[in-house]
Amino acid sequence: MNGHVKSMYFQQFMELATTLLSVLLLMAVDSTRTVAASRNQQCGNSLQQTLKLTRLAQKESVDLIKTYKASQGQMSELFCKVSVNNVPDPNISGLEPSERIVSIYTHLQAFIPHFKRVYEQQTDLQLPMSPLLAELIVVSARSRNLAALMNSFYQSLFPNLPVPEPAGGATALPPPQNVFQQKVYGCVVLKTYKEFLSNVSRELRNLKSKVCRRRIQINTQSVSNHIF
Repeated sequence: MNGHVKSMYFQQFMELATTLLSVLLLMAVDSTRTVAASRNQQCGNSLQQTLKLTRLAQKESVDLIKTYKASQGQMSELFCKVSVNNVPDPNISGLEPSERIVSIYTHLQAFIPHFKRVYEQQTDLQLPMSPLLAELIVVSARSRNLAALMNSFYQSLFPNLPVPEPAGGATALPPPQNVFQQKVYGCVVLKTYKEFLSNVSRELRNLKSKVCRRRIQINTQSVSNHIF
């Protein structure tokens, strides 16, 4: 076989190899996009579930404040307007999506001891069958469920980033209070929680476009870079 024939065979082989590599590359990218799209759908579904529960909790918090005011007697409209220390901030902090999700989670955790304190105080002020006590139990349980969902959502997005512990340690609760202070404290806690849930609902809608859709772009680009 002369050199010209060998060169021709080699050229044909290289063309075939290039074509095969191109086909494999297209298959790999297409497969990655399919997997990424599936993960994006899971991300969106998880976020939608969390948003749905947030909206339910938000509605319940509005109803709870009405029940609370109706059960506190005279001056109930003024209780929520008084400033109280040691109540969680309703605002969500952080620059990155991971930080803001953690902020939501830690805030939900921080409200739970306050719900418990308000329930204990109102147990002394209300009749045993008061609807307020039942609604306080529901809101506290809903906050725990929402915190669990946020934790699960965070772990699915950032499996290599553990949820950090709250920087301030255990939640600070107010010292012993008189009856007026208890009524004010309870109303401020519930009002702040309602404001916080409104912020969470808005934040989750923003995260859907920032986090879930971004995963497709990152995953596809990562495979393309790896192959080339």
